[in-house]
Amino acid sequence: MPGLKIEIIACLKDNYAYLVGDPAAGLCAVVDPSEAAPVEAALEGRRLTHILNTHHHWDHSGGNRELKEKFGAEVVGPEKDRSRIPAIDVGVDEAGGWRFGEYAVRILEVPAHTKGAIAFVFEGAVFTGDTLFALGCGRLFEGTPEMMVQSLAKLAALPDETRVYCGHEYTLANARFAMTLEPGNADLAKRFREIEALRAKGAPTVPSSIGLEKRTNPFLRTASAEIRAALGMETAGEVEVFAEIRRRKDNF
Repeated sequence: MPGLKIEIIACLKDNYAYLVGDPAAGLCAVVDPSEAAPVEAALEGRRLTHILNTHHHWDHSGGNRELKEKFGAEVVGPEKDRSRIPAIDVGVDEAGGWRFGEYAVRILEVPAHTKGAIAFVFEGAVFTGDTLFALGCGRLFEGTPEMMVQSLAKLAALPDETRVYCGHEYTLANARFAMTLEPGNADLAKRFREIEALRAKGAPTVPSSIGLEKRTNPFLRTASAEIRAALGMETAGEVEVFAEIRRRKDNF
């Protein structure tokens, strides 16, 4: 993304927030601040201009009020979930999109984890919150398997090179689960080894990419013959296969 800089901020136990900055325009946004202190530390004297929320859960919006009060930042979140976004100023949706200075930001409505969940798509990067994880997807707290399949399809349709910035560092556990379903996937096995090495050093496993997720993430691979055989669902429909993968992950 020319002119834009993305920085990872570790929050709570395993959350990620992200700074998205356009220094030339004097803009700095934080995506999904669960708490204020790590964000303030990462700013290093810069002024926070925007707070972006992918969904209402406290571990993605808990820092909204404190950061808004301190910096006067504008809070942007899903219009369809406006009533549950702390201190929201601007509601956005898929039809209208949003602008970050000179940058047109695409909004994808991706319900299932929550009914109002959205993803922010900048040029070359997508912030997926708890909808799409590295090697996983969010639990279906407020939606159905069919809704999540449709939401993930929207994200999978982005260009393969699009970097994926998700809401949590769940990747190693997700990889272990994925290997139980598709151990013959060479791309997955290679990625598993890389993830183990990164986590051994305490390094983040994000960003991923859409192309990498399509090759290795079981929730995007419901058509895989190996996964279907592992589930005993060779002839089942896509949503049925997804629902069984989600059920197994919930109990993994």
